[in-house]
Formats: sequence, structure tokens, C-alpha cells
Amino acid sequence: MAARGAWLVLLAALLYGLNGIAHSLDTRAGGTRLRVALFVNGTLGDKSFFDAAARGVGTAAAQLPLTARIVEGGTDPSRWQAALTDLADSGDYDVVIAGTFTMVPYVESLAARFPATRFIVYDATVDYARCGCRNVYSMRFRQNEGAYLAGFLAARLMRRGLPGVPAGSGAGIVGGMQFPVIEDFIAGFTGGVRAAAPGLPLQTQYANAFSDPAAGKEIARIQYGRGAGVIFHAAGATGQGVNEAAEEARRYAIGVDMDQYALYQAQHPARAKAIVTSVLKDVDVGLVRALRLTLDGKLAYGQVESLGLKEGGVRLAPHSAVMDALPADLRAELDVQRDAIVAGRVKVPTAFGGAQ
Repeated sequence: MAARGAWLVLLAALLYGLNGIAHSLDTRAGGTRLRVALFVNGTLGDKSFFDAAARGVGTAAAQLPLTARIVEGGTDPSRWQAALTDLADSGDYDVVIAGTFTMVPYVESLAARFPATRFIVYDATVDYARCGCRNVYSMRFRQNEGAYLAGFLAARLMRRGLPGVPAGSGAGIVGGMQFPVIEDFIAGFTGGVRAAAPGLPLQTQYANAFSDPAAGKEIARIQYGRGAGVIFHAAGATGQGVNEAAEEARRYAIGVDMDQYALYQAQHPARAKAIVTSVLKDVDVGLVRALRLTLDGKLAYGQVESLGLKEGGVRLAPHSAVMDALPADLRAELDVQRDAIVAGRVKVPTAFGGAQ
């Protein structure tokens, strides 16, 4: 809890007065052996994917002999390529980090132009056959595995009922935009629902935005009105609107990327009570690991790694009012499903075919 509190203080400091787009982190005394830049193709404050990446870089700056800078690219995609190019061209950074598939073409181009700079791409992979990219490490996640567990849990809970939600209620999904990573979340969640309760009503809708809580709230309000008792959102900051709708409707939500129950628990306890769990894609843990291995000269640049339940890259947030009260038999069922996925006995549906 102390570590989480320290991170929240650091993030609050970063977010206070975001008139500029760059934030320098240098929290470790002693010599610097690595200079790191994280480019965010969006803005911080989403309580999800980008904040998780910033948390990882902040933790690395606190624990390792490196300095780091976080640059927010904003929501205008036409500015991203130039901003990322400026970081690589400056010569000020040994490692440049960027995430999501939208940044892949830019990284492929820059890797060839700046072979002495190392690049880390998270939640996506460059095409090594096309670009070579020996100075690029790609870190992907099998988010479908974590989403499957969330869907299995959601369906079982809806069959049993939750406080304020009658047994037999349905489930819903709110996706940010229709592209492969989000589709992979949805494929996994849907697979888990169907495995646990094949006939459970399931609604799915895209918000077509990752930074529009109002849109997320409206979609969730409609889904709750149509009988959903719990909604899973994989939509960045748009998902915060789903959480608000869950609180107001006295229904439930499942978050993504960061532990949203923990984020709300202190300041918005009523909203926290509506969060069943979160599908954690531990971008922060993965980035700390990657930077530590870079310092040790052991990171697999020129290759892609896929992190799932087995590797600790994805998981369900373990604590919430609902999770702490789970019946022992349901908790055991969830553990059996997890172990079966890790052992390969359960094949989780994926939007990537056999590429995960």
C-alpha cells in the first residue's frame, strides 16, 4: 500500500497543471547509466493504459540508475510522428518508449534512421521481417487470457446475483475502438462468459473513443437499462464513464489496465464498491523489467515477447468488496480456469488467431 501511495503522489504531481507536455523524472540519487523517454500518444490521467505506462517509467526512475522524461503527444494524431522523431533525433535518450499499434510505423522508420538508439514498443510489435529493427524490443500481452477470467467470473456472478442485481442478469462490454488489441479483450471476455454461462445475454458496443467518459457513460446507461448487471470496459479514459454509470445505476463494472477499485477506494468509495475487479495488463511491471534488463545488457532487442498469465503479464485485480466476499467454491473455480489456461488445457479465443 505504501508503494501504491507513493506512486499516486508522483502521478498527482505529474498531472498538476498539465500546461506543458513533458515531465522529467529523476528520483534516484547517484550516477545515471541510462536516459529514457516515454512518448504517450495521448494524455495522462486516463486511470488506465497510459497511466500504467507512466507508472512503470516512474518506478524505474525511482529504483534504477536512469533518468526519464514523459512526453504527452496529445489527442491529435497528426502531431505524433513529429514529436516522436524529435525525441529520437535529439540524441538525449538511449531508449525511447512508445506504445499501441498506431506508433508502430513511426518506430519502424526511426529505428532504421537512428540505429544507435534503442526503442521499446509495448502492446504492439514491429514487423521484424520488413524493417530489421534489431534495436527494437516489442512487448505484447495476452490480454485475452485476463479478460477470459473476467468474463467467466462475471457470468458466474450474474447467474448467482449480486447485491442490487437479480440472478440471471446479463453482461455488457464497452470497447474503445475496433482494433486488434481491444478486439482481443472482447474475444477473451466473451469466451469466458460463454464457458461459464452459454446462454447469458451479452451486449457489446464500441465508443469510438478512448478519452470520452460521457460516451462511455451513455453506452453503459443503455446497457444497464437493457438488463446488464455488470459491464466490462476496455476503453481507456472512456471507461471512467462506465464506472460512473455503474455507481449511479447500482450495478457493477469491471475495469482494465489499472486496479480501478484501488484508485477509487479512498476518494470515491461508492464508485469503488461498484468495481468487481480489473483486468490488469501490467504494462508498468513489463516496462520496469525491460529497463532493468536493458541496464544488464540482457533485453532481447530485435525480438518480440508475449506476456500472459503464465509470465505474470496479465491478471485480475485480487481485491474489491466483491472479490473479498467471493464464495470459496467460485474462487476455486476461477483458480481452476486460470491453471487450465497456463497449462494449455483451455484455449482462450483471441483476435490474433495463432499470433499471440
